[in-house]
Amino acid sequence: MSPESLARTVARDRRPDPAGPADARRYVNLWTEAEALGGERVPAFVLILRTRGCYWADLKGCSMCGYAKDTLGRSATPAELAEQLERALGRYRGEPYVKLYTSGSFLDDREVDPASREAIVRAFAGRARRLLFETLPEFATTTTVGPLRDAFPGELEVALGLESTDPTILGRFVHKGAAPSDYLDAADRLRGLGARPKAYLLLKPPYLTEGEAIDDVVRSVEVAAPHFDAISINPVHIQNGTVVEWLFRHRRYRPPWLWSLVTALERGAAVRGASRLVSFPTAGGLARGPHNCGRCDAEVLRAIEDASLDQAFGPLSALACACREEWTSTVRLEPLGVEA
Repeated sequence: MSPESLARTVARDRRPDPAGPADARRYVNLWTEAEALGGERVPAFVLILRTRGCYWADLKGCSMCGYAKDTLGRSATPAELAEQLERALGRYRGEPYVKLYTSGSFLDDREVDPASREAIVRAFAGRARRLLFETLPEFATTTTVGPLRDAFPGELEVALGLESTDPTILGRFVHKGAAPSDYLDAADRLRGLGARPKAYLLLKPPYLTEGEAIDDVVRSVEVAAPHFDAISINPVHIQNGTVVEWLFRHRRYRPPWLWSLVTALERGAAVRGASRLVSFPTAGGLARGPHNCGRCDAEVLRAIEDASLDQAFGPLSALACACREEWTSTVRLEPLGVEA
């Protein structure tokens, strides 16, 4: 099955049925996590709002993304968004870093209407020092960002899912609807609007070998660095209802080794320029997430988090485990179609 036909097959069941009012009044999830701000480790308040989600998921969807299953299946009303926000604010404890997610684009009017966007951002004004949200590049405009810049006196950080700067990998393997240049242009626009652009890069999109995946993400760090204030390397993890899950179930995909992420961070740190380089792997150490042998996973994950928070990547070179030899063999033999 070709990547295109597989994507169409998986996308048919991607969007849930429209939710009722009770579900629409509840946000998807909320938690706190470690972050860094101005060289200081701080807690970050993370909120996932329940909206209609990413429009691209209805058309084709990205090969690794299953977030559409957490959406409303329709647009949320301003009243529903206001109640989600009110409930979330009851658990906000003044964390200086706030991250807002919608399983899509915060700047898409179909997901969050302009008045609700301003109200959500304004709720954290004077309390948070930095506020992050995600968007597709086409929505990063003066019209959408300007009012939020006026509403929030702290730093606005806008994340773009660039994934790869290779047009073939981005279009055919990841199934993005925009070209790499669209993301780079959007980052430049965001800087001009006073926001801090952040890039997400994908480690090991489907159809790449382990070695190809490392090379691609390091090349992408180098190309993206002049345009972005921060770059996050996100190793693929297996989400339900995705092309990647189909490949995983048919034994045609393995999530990346943590050794691949360590190598990508070490090599990426040498070409990142002034950009902050981080990685906070989802599902790290699990079979459906980036993992090594199981014995060293916790230690390696702690080292990756410390390197990301402190921007000190030298200690990664001291990591060792017997499984690193197996990973080395995999990188060397996988292009030949030979299992390590």
